[in-house]
This record gives sequence, C-alpha cells and structure tokens, in this order.
Amino acid sequence: MKFALPKQAAILSAALLSLGTFSCNNNLLNPTPQIQFSDQVVFNTPDRIALQVNSLYSFVKTGNFLGGRMQIYGDIRANDFINLTSNGVTGVGVWNHTLTEQSQNDVINAWGYGYGAINQINVFLAGLDANATKFVAPTFPSTFAATALNYQAEARLLRALCYYSLLQLYARPYIESAGTKPGLPLRLKAETSPGNNDLARSTVADVYAQILSDLNFAEQNLPLSYGSGTLNVTRAHRNTAIALKTRVYLSMGQYASVITEANKLVPTAAPYAAPMGVPNALNPSVTAVFAAPQETTESILAFPFTAQDAPGTQNQLAYYFLPTALGGNGEYSLNTAAGSIVANTGWDAADARRTNFVVKAGTQSFLKKYPTGTPYTDKAPVIRYAEVLLNLAEARVRSTNSVDAQGLALLNAVRTRSLPTGAYPTFASVSAMTDALLLERRIEFLGEGLRNNDLLRLDMTIPGKASIGAIEPANTLYVWPIPSTELATNQLMTRN
Repeated sequence: MKFALPKQAAILSAALLSLGTFSCNNNLLNPTPQIQFSDQVVFNTPDRIALQVNSLYSFVKTGNFLGGRMQIYGDIRANDFINLTSNGVTGVGVWNHTLTEQSQNDVINAWGYGYGAINQINVFLAGLDANATKFVAPTFPSTFAATALNYQAEARLLRALCYYSLLQLYARPYIESAGTKPGLPLRLKAETSPGNNDLARSTVADVYAQILSDLNFAEQNLPLSYGSGTLNVTRAHRNTAIALKTRVYLSMGQYASVITEANKLVPTAAPYAAPMGVPNALNPSVTAVFAAPQETTESILAFPFTAQDAPGTQNQLAYYFLPTALGGNGEYSLNTAAGSIVANTGWDAADARRTNFVVKAGTQSFLKKYPTGTPYTDKAPVIRYAEVLLNLAEARVRSTNSVDAQGLALLNAVRTRSLPTGAYPTFASVSAMTDALLLERRIEFLGEGLRNNDLLRLDMTIPGKASIGAIEPANTLYVWPIPSTELATNQLMTRN
C-alpha cells in the first residue's frame, strides 16, 4: 500500500486515516490511498483499531525516518565512514557538513517524516479517547479497556522515540546549559488543519520531560510480552520502554536514573538477562544477532521489512553499507585512516565484530552487519540489550567516579562476547575506563546510528575525515539547521 506524507508535517488530515505505510516514490501532494476508512468508523471494531496501531509503526519506520535514514545519519556525521558516491540523495551533505535549511533529502525530509509520524500518533490517541464509549459488548470484548491502554502505551512510546530522534539532530545537547537551549516545537495535539502551525520551540529539557512522561506511561501500560516470536522484537513491550529510558537518561547525563532503570533489566551479576517480561539477554553470538531474521532476545526493538514492504529506494541500510559485489550500492566504505575505528588498535583483529562485519572489496573495507542485498529486508535496529548493559556500565562509572566493579563486569560481558581473550582486568583511572566504554560502544554499535548521539551528549567534537574538517561544539554546524519549510509555515519558529 502507498500512503503519502503532506508537505507540512503539522497538517495531517484526520478525515481519512490511512492504514499502511509510506513508499519513497509517492507523489507527496497527490496521494492515492488504496484503502481508507472514514474517521467515523475507524474506531468501530477491534480489528480496525488494531490496523491503526500497525499503521503507527509504519509511519515511524518509513525509510526516510527510523527505517534506515536516521540510523545512517547518526553514523556518517562522524569519521568512521567515507562517502564514495557524492550523491546528495544519500547523505553526502550530512557526511561533509554542508547542510542548509533548504536541504530537501535530509534536513527537510527527516523533520517532515518525523513530525508526520508524531501527528499521526496524536490523531490516533485523540480518536481513541473520543471513541471510548464505543468499546463495549457485543462488538468489543470485556477486556478491551486494557487493550486500549496497551495501544495508548505503544503510541506514546513511538512518539517518545520520534521526539528523541529529532532532538539528536535539530537541538543542542542537554549537557549545554542543562537543557535550557531551544529544543523542538512540542506538538501533542491532533492537527487536522494549518490553524495551529505557529508554535514556539520548547526547551530541550521540556522535550526530554515529555519523552520521559510518554515512556513512563508506556512502562506502566505496555504488555510484559507477546508470548514468543517476532512481535517481541517488532512491537513495544514493557522492557522496550525501560531500555529506551536508559538511553534517554544517558543522553541527559542523569546517571543515577540510568542505573535505576537499567537495574530493572540487568541482574547484578552474570548471566545477564531481563528478570521479567520478554527474556531479553546478551546473545552468546553477536553474528547471530544480525543473521536473518534478526530476532534473538537481544533485540529489544527493531523495525521489520519484507520484499512487499521495503524501506524504499536509497533508504536501506545494506544499500548504503554493502559493496556492490555483495548486493549493496557501495555508498559508504569504512574509513581506514588514522582516527577511524578500523584503524583503532583497541579493535582487535580477532574480534568477531571485525572478522564477521568488516569485508574487503578491492582496496576498500565495508560494513557487512546488514547482509541482505536486494530487496533489502534487514530489520532497522532501534535498541538492543547490549546497549542497556553498556549504558548501565557507563552510568555506574560516571556516577561513582570510580573504576566500578559491576561496570567492569558489564563492559567485559559485551567485549568478551566477541573477543573471549579481551577482558580488561582493571583500569588505572576513571578516565581510562570511560574511554574504554566509549570505544566499546563505537565498535559494538557501528552502523546502528548511535555515534552522533554519543558525541553530542558529551559535547565532544565531531571528528574530521578525509578532506572534511572537525566540527567543534561551538560551531553552528554541530546540529542541523531548522528546515526552511518549518520556518516558512511556523511564524514562531527560530533558527539554530
């Protein structure tokens, strides 16, 4: 099915709620939905409501947003990849820091698709509230009130994920002035006309507060699990909300809260597995985590694709990172120059993440973490249990200002999973341990989009690469410009 995103994301019609996903070749101004229900009937049956929930995931996982592009942008801003094609459609402006307010393929599109998803979520939440009196027998089961709460929780978790993702590109980091810098327009109402386009930016701290409010609600109201199988990876459950909170609090530098949340999922000693809900755990094999169908219990949330529901042309992870010989388009090779992760002596030659995920094609190295070429059905990762372990380890070290024993055990658990002989016995200083933790994150999550987040949350310089210079935190290019489309339609919007 093909469904279109309006030119201005704040104007998303609720007159017809589309049940489906985006296609990257849609005509954005003249959509031709193949299946539509009037807003008068979309809440009339449990099945129609369930279809809407599925549709929310489709809006969030569109290839132009969290179905590929956002993960790619999070990596190529830094220095671990080299652009090979100079293609403006596939992120060369992101890579070389030449983005402007008019950059359609990244600055405008990521904002538009992100806010489009947010408004679709708001439309659904408003409709669920407005139609609550319908949810009674005989059409609805007696348990539907609880199901409706589950759906609200899923919607709010997805909204939190959207806002968090947009913050990492379009707003200054929380570490700068404790979140008092301008953040994003915080749109929480269903918009069906352009009447409310004008909305000032909330502070970074206020946006994070809303993200946490949504995630706290989600934690309280999401299912513990969906039994077993695919849905425990592709649908939000209780552990998903908790795991995302560890990321959010880490981005805010609120380490005590990271520990509080992570302790819900991580035992005090190995073996590391969540004690409740989905049995999320560190998988014994990192290669198995990314082997089809990418549904080990390590994957807490990932967005799925099929040949009939692909991310869309030039959005797919394997398209960017695989060489042409393996079915990709060779858009980005791995940087092998000094300062890159491939050149880092801390990434041992025997590490399974190196022997399995780095492949040579001619004289160049490429990332093979996403192995599926055409039709590119690798799942787009959102969060894994390995990240929760490293989030907790870093939070313990930074909060105690010590070479923390549990933090060391967690770091070694992730490291020795891929390099059995690589355990750190201890560290001479706190700074040496935090450096090792950041190195481990850089290796473990290469190609998953976390590099930009890690640099900005610590107010670190974005390293240069090839002929592209470094970007210091004081540089206006440190975060993306606000899109010209938003500036043109929102009179209260301010520039970065």
